Amino acid sequence: MKKIILCLVVLTTFSLTSCKNDKVETTEPVEDAAIAAETAITYKVDTTKSTIEWVGSKPAGKHNGTIALSNGELSLNNGKVESGKFTIDMNSITVLDLKAGDGKEDLEGHLKGLGKEEDADHFFNTKKFPEGTFEITSVATVDAVTTVSGNLTLKGITKPVSFPAMILVDGNTVTLNSETFKIDRTHWNVNYASKSVFDNLKDKFVDDEIELKVSITATN
Repeated sequence: MKKIILCLVVLTTFSLTSCKNDKVETTEPVEDAAIAAETAITYKVDTTKSTIEWVGSKPAGKHNGTIALSNGELSLNNGKVESGKFTIDMNSITVLDLKAGDGKEDLEGHLKGLGKEEDADHFFNTKKFPEGTFEITSVATVDAVTTVSGNLTLKGITKPVSFPAMILVDGNTVTLNSETFKIDRTHWNVNYASKSVFDNLKDKFVDDEIELKVSITATN
């Protein structure tokens, strides 16, 4: 039997017809953030050269854009990344595939949760949650493939995320460029038009998975 009453309490800001299941989220990360040794060298993120690219899809097509970092740092020891933490500026969400005056501003506002108060939590609700964070828990290289693992916090919810990346150290500059990877947005209560949350959407749904690509430049 579906827990319709509980779903309505949790998702009162949504105007769609019904929900399939209520998701229990935890703010507890799987691992503690990595701690750099005293001998580590800290590199500060250059926010003008660092970005997160995103792609969101639906049956009618897809949209893409960027999100900026407001600050961050990487700590290296013997040329290898030991730890790192980055702050994501959620108010910087930008749509790149639409032109100004042709739906760009509307979609950006929708993703940020601007406009009607009852719609604020449909996506990222940047008024309440203006920042996200990513803290590295480990960096491991196996068979020449480097995997960065960490705790991603969005909308006050922390979940583990891992992605393959290339990390290069050139003098006083470090670059970290991930391959394209996916996260399930509903794990952070970004539930708008999700088929895993709502019934009767037919082809009016938005894919749960968002494609991301992280590009970071840091200097000391």
